[in-house]
Amino acid sequence: MDVIETKNLTKYYGKIKGVDNLTFSVKKGEIFGFLGPNGAGKTTTIRTLLGYLNPTSGEAYIFGKNIEENIVEIKREVGYIPGELNIYGHLTGRQFLDYFSSLRHREMTILDELLEIFDLPLERKIKGYSRGMKQMLGIIQAFMDDPEIVIMDEPTAGLDPLLQQKFYEFLNNQKKKGKTMFFSSHILSEVDKICDRVAIIKEGNLVALENVDTLKSKSGKIIRLKIKEKPEKFKGPKDMKIRNGWIEFVTTDNIDYWIKEFSKYTVVDLDINDFSLEDIFIHYYEGDT
Repeated sequence: MDVIETKNLTKYYGKIKGVDNLTFSVKKGEIFGFLGPNGAGKTTTIRTLLGYLNPTSGEAYIFGKNIEENIVEIKREVGYIPGELNIYGHLTGRQFLDYFSSLRHREMTILDELLEIFDLPLERKIKGYSRGMKQMLGIIQAFMDDPEIVIMDEPTAGLDPLLQQKFYEFLNNQKKKGKTMFFSSHILSEVDKICDRVAIIKEGNLVALENVDTLKSKSGKIIRLKIKEKPEKFKGPKDMKIRNGWIEFVTTDNIDYWIKEFSKYTVVDLDINDFSLEDIFIHYYEGDT
Protein backbone atom coordinates (compact mmCIF):
# COMPACT_ATOMS: atom_id res chain seq x y z
CA MET A 1 0.00 0.00 0.00
CA ASP A 2 1.26 3.48 -0.86
CA VAL A 3 1.24 5.74 2.19
CA ILE A 4 2.80 8.78 0.50
CA GLU A 5 1.97 9.70 -3.08
CA THR A 6 2.67 12.76 -5.19
CA LYS A 7 1.18 13.53 -8.59
CA ASN A 8 2.95 16.23 -10.62
CA LEU A 9 3.72 18.07 -7.38
CA THR A 10 5.11 21.52 -8.23
CA LYS A 11 6.25 24.42 -6.08
CA TYR A 12 7.55 27.74 -7.41
CA TYR A 13 8.70 30.71 -5.37
CA GLY A 14 7.55 33.38 -7.79
CA LYS A 15 9.52 32.54 -10.93
CA ILE A 16 12.08 30.45 -9.06
CA LYS A 17 11.59 26.70 -9.28
CA GLY A 18 11.53 24.72 -6.05
CA VAL A 19 10.31 21.40 -7.44
CA ASP A 20 8.58 20.59 -10.71
CA ASN A 21 6.15 17.79 -11.61
CA LEU A 22 7.32 15.33 -8.94
CA THR A 23 5.50 12.01 -9.19
CA PHE A 24 6.47 9.19 -6.84
CA SER A 25 5.02 6.95 -4.16
CA VAL A 26 6.29 5.52 -0.88
CA LYS A 27 5.14 2.08 0.21
CA LYS A 28 4.08 1.16 3.71
CA GLY A 29 6.93 -0.35 5.71
CA GLU A 30 9.84 0.85 3.59
CA ILE A 31 12.71 3.22 4.17
CA PHE A 32 12.54 5.53 1.18
CA GLY A 33 15.63 7.53 0.32
CA PHE A 34 15.27 11.01 -1.14
CA LEU A 35 18.66 11.97 -2.47
CA GLY A 36 20.10 15.21 -3.78
CA PRO A 37 22.60 17.94 -2.94
CA ASN A 38 21.71 21.09 -1.05
CA GLY A 39 19.37 23.22 -3.15
CA ALA A 40 18.01 20.31 -5.21
CA GLY A 41 14.49 20.64 -3.78
CA LYS A 42 14.47 18.04 -1.00
CA THR A 43 13.39 20.40 1.79
CA THR A 44 10.83 22.10 -0.45
CA THR A 45 9.26 18.70 -1.14
CA ILE A 46 9.15 17.81 2.55
CA ARG A 47 7.73 21.15 3.66
CA THR A 48 5.06 20.91 0.97
CA LEU A 49 4.13 17.36 2.02
CA LEU A 50 3.75 18.57 5.61
CA GLY A 51 1.59 21.56 4.74
CA TYR A 52 4.15 24.25 5.59
CA LEU A 53 4.15 25.29 1.93
CA ASN A 54 1.23 25.33 -0.48
CA PRO A 55 1.88 23.59 -3.80
CA THR A 56 1.76 25.72 -6.93
CA SER A 57 0.13 22.81 -8.73
CA GLY A 58 -0.17 19.06 -8.53
CA GLU A 59 -1.34 16.91 -5.64
CA ALA A 60 0.05 14.95 -2.72
CA TYR A 61 -1.54 12.34 -0.50
CA ILE A 62 -0.56 10.79 2.82
CA PHE A 63 -2.58 7.76 3.98
CA GLY A 64 -4.65 8.35 0.84
CA LYS A 65 -5.76 11.77 2.12
CA ASN A 66 -5.15 15.00 0.23
CA ILE A 67 -2.59 17.11 2.10
CA GLU A 68 -4.39 20.37 1.35
CA GLU A 69 -7.67 19.12 2.77
CA ASN A 70 -6.62 16.87 5.64
CA ILE A 71 -3.23 18.08 6.88
CA VAL A 72 -4.25 18.39 10.56
CA GLU A 73 -5.55 14.82 10.64
CA ILE A 74 -2.50 13.56 8.72
CA LYS A 75 0.00 15.14 11.11
CA ARG A 76 -1.39 13.13 14.03
CA GLU A 77 0.30 10.05 12.55
CA VAL A 78 3.42 11.66 11.10
CA GLY A 79 6.67 12.40 12.90
CA TYR A 80 9.06 15.00 11.51
CA ILE A 81 12.76 15.76 11.90
CA PRO A 82 13.49 19.12 10.21
CA GLY A 83 16.79 19.89 8.55
CA GLU A 84 17.32 22.89 10.81
CA LEU A 85 16.33 22.33 14.42
CA ASN A 86 15.14 25.47 16.18
CA ILE A 87 14.81 24.17 19.73
CA TYR A 88 13.77 26.24 22.75
CA GLY A 89 17.09 26.79 24.50
CA HIS A 90 15.56 27.98 27.79
CA LEU A 91 13.91 24.59 28.37
CA THR A 92 15.56 21.46 29.68
CA GLY A 93 15.51 18.41 27.45
CA ARG A 94 12.81 16.85 29.62
CA GLN A 95 10.65 19.98 29.53
CA PHE A 96 10.98 20.02 25.75
CA LEU A 97 9.81 16.41 25.43
CA ASP A 98 6.98 16.96 27.94
CA TYR A 99 5.81 20.00 25.97
CA PHE A 100 5.61 18.09 22.68
CA SER A 101 3.99 15.17 24.46
CA SER A 102 1.22 17.50 25.64
CA LEU A 103 0.67 18.71 22.08
CA ARG A 104 0.40 15.22 20.63
CA HIS A 105 -2.13 13.88 23.15
CA ARG A 106 -0.78 10.36 22.60
CA GLU A 107 0.99 7.84 24.77
CA MET A 108 4.78 8.04 24.44
CA THR A 109 5.08 4.32 23.78
CA ILE A 110 8.75 4.08 22.74
CA LEU A 111 10.20 6.99 24.67
CA ASP A 112 12.12 4.74 27.08
CA GLU A 113 13.64 2.80 24.18
CA LEU A 114 14.77 6.01 22.52
CA LEU A 115 16.28 7.39 25.73
CA GLU A 116 18.26 4.19 26.12
CA ILE A 117 19.70 4.58 22.60
CA PHE A 118 20.27 8.33 22.83
CA ASP A 119 21.60 8.98 26.31
CA LEU A 120 20.88 12.67 26.91
CA PRO A 121 21.25 14.88 30.01
CA LEU A 122 17.54 15.69 30.10
CA GLU A 123 17.79 17.89 33.19
CA ARG A 124 20.25 20.24 31.47
CA LYS A 125 18.99 23.27 29.54
CA ILE A 126 19.04 22.82 25.77
CA LYS A 127 21.12 25.96 25.24
CA GLY A 128 24.00 23.99 26.74
CA TYR A 129 23.58 21.08 24.32
CA SER A 130 26.02 20.36 21.52
CA ARG A 131 24.73 20.12 17.94
CA GLY A 132 24.70 16.32 18.18
CA MET A 133 22.69 16.42 21.42
CA LYS A 134 20.11 18.71 19.82
CA GLN A 135 19.85 16.33 16.87
CA MET A 136 19.28 13.41 19.23
CA LEU A 137 16.54 15.36 20.97
CA GLY A 138 14.89 16.05 17.62
CA ILE A 139 14.99 12.35 16.74
CA ILE A 140 13.45 11.38 20.09
CA GLN A 141 10.69 13.96 19.68
CA ALA A 142 9.82 12.67 16.19
CA PHE A 143 9.58 9.01 17.16
CA MET A 144 8.50 8.98 20.81
CA ASP A 145 4.75 8.54 20.19
CA ASP A 146 5.36 5.76 17.63
CA PRO A 147 3.94 7.44 14.49
CA GLU A 148 3.12 5.44 11.37
CA ILE A 149 5.34 7.63 9.19
CA VAL A 150 8.42 9.66 10.04
CA ILE A 151 9.69 12.21 7.54
CA MET A 152 13.35 13.08 8.09
CA ASP A 153 15.40 15.89 6.56
CA GLU A 154 19.13 15.16 7.01
CA PRO A 155 18.47 13.35 10.33
CA THR A 156 22.05 12.26 11.11
CA ALA A 157 23.58 15.74 10.93
CA GLY A 158 25.82 16.19 13.96
CA LEU A 159 25.71 12.55 15.10
CA ASP A 160 29.00 10.74 15.61
CA PRO A 161 29.53 7.44 13.70
CA LEU A 162 28.56 5.25 16.69
CA LEU A 163 25.26 7.07 17.18
CA GLN A 164 24.61 6.97 13.45
CA GLN A 165 24.97 3.20 13.51
CA LYS A 166 22.61 2.92 16.49
CA PHE A 167 20.13 5.13 14.66
CA TYR A 168 20.27 2.93 11.54
CA GLU A 169 19.61 -0.15 13.68
CA PHE A 170 16.67 1.62 15.28
CA LEU A 171 15.25 2.52 11.86
CA ASN A 172 15.53 -1.09 10.69
CA ASN A 173 13.67 -2.23 13.80
CA GLN A 174 10.93 0.32 13.10
CA LYS A 175 10.73 -0.98 9.54
CA LYS A 176 10.20 -4.52 10.86
CA LYS A 177 7.22 -3.17 12.81
CA GLY A 178 5.70 -1.91 9.56
CA LYS A 179 6.58 1.75 10.05
CA THR A 180 7.42 3.92 7.06
CA MET A 181 10.34 6.34 6.87
CA PHE A 182 11.01 9.05 4.30
CA PHE A 183 14.74 9.64 4.56
CA SER A 184 16.07 12.77 2.86
CA SER A 185 19.84 12.99 2.71
CA HIS A 186 22.88 14.05 0.70
CA ILE A 187 25.02 11.41 2.43
CA LEU A 188 25.22 8.72 -0.20
CA SER A 189 26.70 5.96 1.94
CA GLU A 190 23.87 5.99 4.47
CA VAL A 191 21.17 5.95 1.80
CA ASP A 192 22.94 3.01 0.17
CA LYS A 193 23.17 1.25 3.53
CA ILE A 194 19.62 1.52 4.88
CA CYS A 195 17.15 2.49 2.16
CA ASP A 196 14.99 0.09 0.14
CA ARG A 197 14.33 2.48 -2.72
CA VAL A 198 15.78 5.82 -3.65
CA ALA A 199 14.61 8.84 -5.60
CA ILE A 200 17.30 11.14 -6.98
CA ILE A 201 16.28 14.76 -7.42
CA LYS A 202 18.20 17.21 -9.57
CA GLU A 203 17.37 20.92 -9.81
CA GLY A 204 13.82 20.28 -8.64
CA ASN A 205 13.18 17.38 -11.03
CA LEU A 206 13.07 13.66 -10.38
CA VAL A 207 15.79 11.97 -12.44
CA ALA A 208 15.72 8.44 -11.00
CA LEU A 209 13.36 6.32 -8.90
CA GLU A 210 14.40 2.76 -8.26
CA ASN A 211 15.17 -0.02 -5.85
CA VAL A 212 18.71 0.69 -4.62
CA ASP A 213 20.17 -2.65 -5.76
CA THR A 214 18.34 -2.50 -9.10
CA LEU A 215 19.53 1.04 -9.70
CA LYS A 216 23.11 0.00 -9.12
CA SER A 217 22.83 -3.09 -11.32
CA LYS A 218 21.23 -1.11 -14.16
CA SER A 219 24.13 1.30 -14.20
CA GLY A 220 26.68 -1.35 -15.17
CA LYS A 221 30.40 -1.15 -14.46
CA ILE A 222 32.77 1.76 -14.04
CA ILE A 223 36.09 1.14 -15.75
CA ARG A 224 39.34 3.00 -15.06
CA LEU A 225 42.21 2.21 -17.35
CA LYS A 226 45.77 3.49 -17.71
CA ILE A 227 47.76 2.63 -20.84
CA LYS A 228 51.35 3.23 -21.88
CA GLU A 229 50.19 4.90 -25.07
CA LYS A 230 48.60 8.35 -25.08
CA PRO A 231 45.13 7.92 -23.51
CA GLU A 232 43.54 9.85 -26.39
CA LYS A 233 44.44 6.93 -28.69
CA PHE A 234 42.07 4.59 -26.83
CA LYS A 235 38.82 4.05 -28.76
CA GLY A 236 36.29 4.02 -25.97
CA PRO A 237 32.61 5.06 -25.74
CA LYS A 238 31.51 8.64 -26.47
CA ASP A 239 31.17 9.56 -22.78
CA MET A 240 34.73 8.45 -22.01
CA LYS A 241 36.69 10.87 -19.83
CA ILE A 242 40.43 11.28 -19.31
CA ARG A 243 41.49 12.38 -15.82
CA ASN A 244 45.13 12.57 -14.72
CA GLY A 245 46.13 10.05 -17.34
CA TRP A 246 43.32 7.63 -16.43
CA ILE A 247 40.70 6.64 -18.99
CA GLU A 248 37.28 6.43 -17.32
CA PHE A 249 33.95 5.26 -18.69
CA VAL A 250 30.80 3.39 -17.75
CA THR A 251 29.61 0.32 -19.63
CA THR A 252 26.60 -1.94 -19.53
CA ASP A 253 28.08 -4.01 -22.37
CA ASN A 254 29.72 -7.40 -22.04
CA ILE A 255 32.98 -6.89 -20.13
CA ASP A 256 34.61 -9.49 -22.39
CA TYR A 257 34.31 -7.06 -25.31
CA TRP A 258 36.33 -4.41 -23.48
CA ILE A 259 38.93 -6.91 -22.29
CA LYS A 260 39.59 -7.73 -25.93
CA GLU A 261 39.83 -4.01 -26.74
CA PHE A 262 42.31 -3.48 -23.90
CA SER A 263 44.61 -6.15 -25.41
CA LYS A 264 45.30 -3.79 -28.32
CA TYR A 265 47.17 -1.48 -25.94
CA THR A 266 49.88 -1.77 -23.30
CA VAL A 267 47.83 -1.77 -20.09
CA VAL A 268 49.63 -0.22 -17.11
CA ASP A 269 46.74 -0.41 -14.64
CA LEU A 270 43.09 -1.48 -14.70
CA ASP A 271 40.22 -1.09 -12.26
CA ILE A 272 36.71 -2.46 -12.87
CA ASN A 273 33.99 -1.97 -10.26
CA ASP A 274 30.22 -2.11 -9.92
CA PHE A 275 28.61 1.31 -9.75
CA SER A 276 28.06 2.43 -6.17
CA LEU A 277 25.19 4.74 -5.31
CA GLU A 278 27.76 7.52 -5.09
CA ASP A 279 28.94 6.82 -8.64
CA ILE A 280 25.33 6.89 -9.84
CA PHE A 281 24.70 10.16 -8.07
CA ILE A 282 27.77 11.80 -9.62
CA HIS A 283 26.80 10.33 -12.98
CA TYR A 284 23.41 12.09 -12.86
CA TYR A 285 24.82 15.36 -11.61
CA GLU A 286 27.51 15.52 -14.27
CA GLY A 287 24.70 15.37 -16.82
CA ASP A 288 25.71 12.06 -18.32
CA THR A 289 22.17 10.69 -18.54
